[in-house]
Amino acid sequence: MSTITEPSTAEGRPHGSVELSIGGMTCASCANRIERRLNKLDGVTATVNYATEKAKVTFPEGVAPADLVAEVEKAGYTAELPAPPREETGGAATAEEPEDELRPLRARLITSLVLAVPVIAMAMIPPLQFTNWQWLSLTLAAPVVVYAGWPFHKAAWTNLRHGAATMDTLVSLGTIAALGWSLWALFFGTAGTPGMTHPFDFTIQRSDGSGNIYLEAAAGVTAFILAGRYFEARSKRRAGAALRALLELGAKDVAVLRDGAEVRIPSDRLVVGDRFVVRPGEKIATDGVIEEGTSAVDASMLTGESVPVEVRPGDAVTGATVNAGGRLVVRATRVGSDTQLAQMAKLVEDAQTGKAQVQRLADRISGIFVPVVIALALGTLGFWLGTGDGVGAAFTAAVAVLIIACPCALGLATPTALLVGTGRGAQLGILIKGPEVLESTRKIDTVVLDKTGTVTEGKMTLVEVHTADGEDEAEVLRLAGALEHASEHPIAQAVARGATDRVGALPTPEDFANVEGLGVQGIVDGHAVLVGRPRLLAEWSQHLPVELERAFEAAQAAGRTAVAVGWDGAARAVLVVADTVKATSAEAIRELRALGLTPVLLTGDNEAVARTVAAEVGIDEVIAEVLPADKVDVVKSLQAKGRTVAMVGDGVNDAAALAQADLGLAMGTGTDAAIEASDLTLVRGDLRVAADAIRLSRRTLRTIKGNLFWAFAYNVAALPLAAAGLLNPMIAGAAMAFSSVFVVSNSLRLRGFK
Repeated sequence: MSTITEPSTAEGRPHGSVELSIGGMTCASCANRIERRLNKLDGVTATVNYATEKAKVTFPEGVAPADLVAEVEKAGYTAELPAPPREETGGAATAEEPEDELRPLRARLITSLVLAVPVIAMAMIPPLQFTNWQWLSLTLAAPVVVYAGWPFHKAAWTNLRHGAATMDTLVSLGTIAALGWSLWALFFGTAGTPGMTHPFDFTIQRSDGSGNIYLEAAAGVTAFILAGRYFEARSKRRAGAALRALLELGAKDVAVLRDGAEVRIPSDRLVVGDRFVVRPGEKIATDGVIEEGTSAVDASMLTGESVPVEVRPGDAVTGATVNAGGRLVVRATRVGSDTQLAQMAKLVEDAQTGKAQVQRLADRISGIFVPVVIALALGTLGFWLGTGDGVGAAFTAAVAVLIIACPCALGLATPTALLVGTGRGAQLGILIKGPEVLESTRKIDTVVLDKTGTVTEGKMTLVEVHTADGEDEAEVLRLAGALEHASEHPIAQAVARGATDRVGALPTPEDFANVEGLGVQGIVDGHAVLVGRPRLLAEWSQHLPVELERAFEAAQAAGRTAVAVGWDGAARAVLVVADTVKATSAEAIRELRALGLTPVLLTGDNEAVARTVAAEVGIDEVIAEVLPADKVDVVKSLQAKGRTVAMVGDGVNDAAALAQADLGLAMGTGTDAAIEASDLTLVRGDLRVAADAIRLSRRTLRTIKGNLFWAFAYNVAALPLAAAGLLNPMIAGAAMAFSSVFVVSNSLRLRGFK
């Protein structure tokens, strides 16, 4: 997908566009910073997505892509131009790239955990404090702070250059202050004396701090916060997978006609004008026009239409749809990036890039908290220097403020709640992608529901049997079902399934024939049976009696599909096939309303069908006959009216709208593209789970906020002790331990969510 487009003239000004891969971003404010920097260049328009780590930039003549890279690097981040297109052998390397992103972070996390655990144990358990234990602590803690904590220090330096403060600044400041003070106490104070111990007491008394080390705080904070970052990065790396899932949907190879013979080639080698063969059950390789054959094409994954579309020579077909009937010969009219599937992939990408990334709550708090802490530390230093208590006492108090202000629980606040919340969600059939998702659920006021496969079953079912006077329903189903069972058409299969369910085993037909565009005919148990359009029966002088005519028209008026059945010279019945509403949908709508949400039904189906379904489940607002590409515009128009939109869908045709919505919920029974583009996946395909998902997300968000409050509360409570010079290592360690234990136990309460 990453390409530099050739410059083209737009509005009289030559333009080019490029997609840069950005490295070094640690939060949403980094993305905003890069975006502002690029947009300051004359004529440049840029959008930066923190989740996908990509910047889409359009630039005027006179600006080279290399200039854009240089500008990003000046801001303290890395940028790479897209690699030139690789040969097919490059596929394997691409698949491994997401794994490589996590490898360095995983290495730092493992290092920090292995080294920090003994440091914390020695500091907090006096019996482990053997002679010279403090030097072993330093040996173990230094690599944790310097190597494992390097991403925090690097980000803090970048933030400092831009006059900003985030959680990274707080972590870097606190850990460096703790390590720096411990080094001073060990080499220049009395902490390095053999036999030094940290007594297990919480006495509050003044000291010059030269006998105290805070290595466990430095190592513990780094390890805990790295653990949080790792879990977050793991969920974030899925963001780009929606596009891969969409592009995977196309046919991999295709049978092309060359000199009258079929030759199989990879579908990406097709060129416009190629003629190719599509057999029943195969995917159509690319957009084209039918030259030979008739069939029914199942386009539900692209259009959302549950009824297959009848096609014949001259009709246009779309790549990635499935040929449900006979053999087709298609002439390719659009290939590669021009196809409808590629356009949908682009819609998803644009929607993901345009989606505002929620800045981490912890970063927003840190932005206020860090400057306050620094001011307090400087104020403490100035106060103690002014009282004439000596430089040692003044620095002890000032550094103690920085050490106690760095809450290790801050790194655990979001990941632990998310881990427990997502674990409980998984048990209930709800998969949550990441912390940004939860922020969105709080503000949702409108839920847009795709019809096919979400509110309805998404497959055709026999719903009504209307028989002429004196006819036996079981006999109608036995004869019609037997004939339809021999057909591959999805509507025929629905009739056959319905007949088997109601009357059991079906006889085998003889002389079966498919009458193009009209239906099927054959001999069943000695009867000459016809099933199809009324026109097929009329050709055999089997006209529908008045009551069957009415039933047929009523079914069509309701947007359902009706087929006529006749044998031995008379029309006997009308069978009605439709996509049925899921048994749980009406209850789900009531639950969504109870959460304060307004449901909207969105579908590519016709107005009559949509209104019937909406009335059945209790939805008032209906938007019907919407093309797949226009679903995004519907979501955008609702957002433009100030509504915060959740979208529930299951098909490829919903993927872009799911990505555009403030909260995307995909049915797990749907396509991979929809699942990857969404924020929440509902594994069971039961719409009631959507209400559970929103409730669980809101509850998890409340837990995260509670965690963040307590993560700071313990440390803020100890700040006056630090400023007064009364902080000892046990109080610092206890504040760290208590806040962490509280955060974890508070998060564990989510396991009881019903």
